[in-house]
Formats: sequence, structure tokens, C-alpha cells
Amino acid sequence: MKVYQDMCKVHKTFRERSENADLAVEVSLQPWRAFQPDGVILFSDILTPITGMNIPFDIVASKGPVIFDPIRTQKQVDAVTELNPEDCVPYVGEALRRLREEVGGGQSTVLGFVGAPFTLATYIVEGGMSKNYTHIKQLMFSNPDVLHGLLQKLADAVVTYIKYQADNGAQV
Repeated sequence: MKVYQDMCKVHKTFRERSENADLAVEVSLQPWRAFQPDGVILFSDILTPITGMNIPFDIVASKGPVIFDPIRTQKQVDAVTELNPEDCVPYVGEALRRLREEVGGGQSTVLGFVGAPFTLATYIVEGGMSKNYTHIKQLMFSNPDVLHGLLQKLADAVVTYIKYQADNGAQV
């Protein structure tokens, strides 16, 4: 949409647009205002909560997500912390509450946004996007306990994050 393209000229990074409640709400509402669909999806990224788990990343234009320190050892898995969304992604809750107010009353359903544990793990282990998934396959077959540990932490975080989104207005 042109309105989104114009916004991107001013707010240049995906993270700036998705990690600012005002901008995330605006982007989420752009298609709703234009087409009045029966659902409004929170503008976000599946990796958004991982910084709150001690996994820093960035989204690089034309390259996609980059994990600065890919996780491939038990020591690295042990350093992954529990997710506390209220502390690390409060803008997500704020954006969802505002979206619910904007389209409430049955006009449209507010949809949250979250990644599945294995998808998150592939980015985290690979260090970003991948075509061959070499590192996660290697970890899966050579050190499955490390992968299982990471997946368990991610599954727990996803449950916490989904509950947080539901508590703040996401209906789906």
C-alpha cells in the first residue's frame, strides 16, 4: 500500500515500525481502513520476543533477520532467559489494547502475532534466514539434547507470549 511505502520512507527500519506502538497500530490499521476486513493483524515480527530472552537480533534491509550470536551449544541455551513480556515488549500489549479499542464492538477481530518454537529455533540456530538449514540439522542429529533444551525454552516463551497477547486484546 502506498501509505505504508510512504511511512517506510520516514521510519526506515522494520523494527522501528514494529516496536513502536504508535507505528505498529498505524500499520495494522492501514489495510483495515482501506478494506474493512473482518480481522486486523498486529504488525510485528516473529522474532520480537527473543530479545527479552537474551537473544539479540536485528532485521537488516534486503537480508532479513540476523542473530548476532547463533545458539548451538548447551552453554548458550543455558544463557537464554525466561520471557517477561511486560518488561521486554510492553509496546506489543499497548498496540493490541489500542487495536482492540479501535476495531472493537464486533467490527473486526484482533489477531496477535507469534512464531512457532521450531521456526524461531531455525532462525536462532542458523543465525538468520537459511536455504539449507545446515546448522539446525547438524544440531538435531549430533546434539539433540541441546536442540530440545532450546525448543523447550522457546515453547515456554511462546505460551507466555500468546497469553500476554490475549490478555491485552488479541482474540486470535
